[in-house]
Amino acid sequence: MTHTQPAPDESRYDRGQRALAQIDGQAGAQVVASLADIAPDFARYLIEFPFGDIYSRPGLDLRSREIATIAALAALGNAAPQLKVHIAAGLNVGLTRAEIVEILMQMAVYAGFPAALNGLFAAREVFAADPETTNAPG
Repeated sequence: MTHTQPAPDESRYDRGQRALAQIDGQAGAQVVASLADIAPDFARYLIEFPFGDIYSRPGLDLRSREIATIAALAALGNAAPQLKVHIAAGLNVGLTRAEIVEILMQMAVYAGFPAALNGLFAAREVFAADPETTNAPG
């Protein structure tokens, strides 16, 4: 899945909103909404920088960006909520369950078995929450 080039007059915020919806669907909007009462400025930064500036760049397609994001979050080992959001986003932009499992298994080499295990357990939760997903492991 690729993204469209931004209009020259499109703001960072609008570009970020569009990218966030394309990548994360409703889950992304829920994360942003959950910040409204405690840190609305941070919610805006979350839309503008990662999604308006980085995810909207033309250098990688969204599928490749989600591979990198899933790997990085799994390697961190302390970002399970964000990892689950990005596993779902990976499915949303065309990754299969089997590819996500392979990404997480690869992390055992570079981030250790605990990080890989935690990532796989997070993936299991995401997959179980959407058993209708057609790209089952394979």
